[in-house]
Amino acid sequence: MLRAALRAFSGSGSASRQRLRPPACARVEIMALKQISSNKCFEGFQKVFEHDSIELKCKMRFGIYLPPKAEIGKCPVLYWLSGLTCTEQNFITKSGFHQAAAEHGLIVVAPDTSPRGCNIEGEDESWDFGTGAGFYVDATEEPWKTNYRMYSYIKDESVSAFAPICNPVQCPWGKKAFGGYLGSDLMKWEAYDATHLVKSYPDSHLDILIDQGKDDQFLSAGQLLPDNFIAACTERKIPVVFRLQQGYDHSYFFIATFVNDHIRHHAKYLNA
Repeated sequence: MLRAALRAFSGSGSASRQRLRPPACARVEIMALKQISSNKCFEGFQKVFEHDSIELKCKMRFGIYLPPKAEIGKCPVLYWLSGLTCTEQNFITKSGFHQAAAEHGLIVVAPDTSPRGCNIEGEDESWDFGTGAGFYVDATEEPWKTNYRMYSYIKDESVSAFAPICNPVQCPWGKKAFGGYLGSDLMKWEAYDATHLVKSYPDSHLDILIDQGKDDQFLSAGQLLPDNFIAACTERKIPVVFRLQQGYDHSYFFIATFVNDHIRHHAKYLNA
């Protein structure tokens, strides 16, 4: 599969499947979890936990939905990676994914999008950089590199997305974030760019689903650049289903409309 969700499509709403087994070099960390909330939903439970993150050196929260099947046996896990400005709350309260996850027996984990409360100068100055805008990269530049390690925090893999930032090295959002977190070395930028990563992917055994609202203001502003990603996939003969949805924007109303399709998309592999 694409490396680290093709780097999680650089921060837009996307979903990822767990690996069947951890890499040989994976570290096993034991962390204490504090339950913040628990709500029954479609016979399962939507919970939120807090923990001390070793990677980010701060407290972090994540949401986890446990379907009713989890009461009696093991279930596969789907990770939802939210976009700019989001916390763990946006997806679990707005998307309406719970019924489909319950029906397919999927655990769904929704982590936060960045470290919080790290007292880094400038972390709260803009909505698209710093707090709420981790971009799922491991920062290499001061003062971000100690805490902003969201790639290591959430990694492994992803195969569907809603309105992703497909080619961040070419868009204003990406240039701002990558320049601040990673410095001026464009090779570092490309390591987190889905369009560049897919060009070097070793085979075509992928099944990528992307939904994009046609009336998305960020699409017309040149922030998302899906055509560049599709062209790269076509060049590598990697199949991608791209659905341009008439009349839909960048909101959770758009995500809620099509989220069941994405749950089914992942479930056909996770439950195979």
